[in-house]
Amino acid sequence: MFDSLAKLFRQPEKGAARPTDPRLAVAALLVHLASVDGTASPIEAKAIANALKDYYGLDETEVKRLVAEARRRDRDAVDFYQFTSKLSQLEEAEKIEIIRMMWQVVFADDTNHELEDNMVWRVAELIGVSSRQRTILRNQAKRPTTPPDLNPEGDETA
Repeated sequence: MFDSLAKLFRQPEKGAARPTDPRLAVAALLVHLASVDGTASPIEAKAIANALKDYYGLDETEVKRLVAEARRRDRDAVDFYQFTSKLSQLEEAEKIEIIRMMWQVVFADDTNHELEDNMVWRVAELIGVSSRQRTILRNQAKRPTTPPDLNPEGDETA
């Protein structure tokens, strides 16, 4: 009986392969990030698609396939390790771009939930992006709170 249990835990489940493509790992993290606060808004989904298109040069069809697979992998994941382990091996510039994409998704809906902030912090730590760099990227992604069409006195400008 113990041998069969040990065998069960040693064999990977069919179809539960770890993502080997960094694009899939990034997409899965972005998908999870968009819903970590309890709701994934359409604007966050658009931010994910745009980030993947811009950084990886993918077309609409490729992005849709990648995001669909990322959602499936995210649903099956028990933690971030299967995604971050591959990403931690990337060059520093690529890691920074991943965190930049994450902040773009966080601020796409003009809010920053503490769970989103915490997830970006954890992923940055796991892939080796410094706290300083993470904060710089956060500040760059954060949109100004004052609407650009108002001058300092609060009057609308033409």
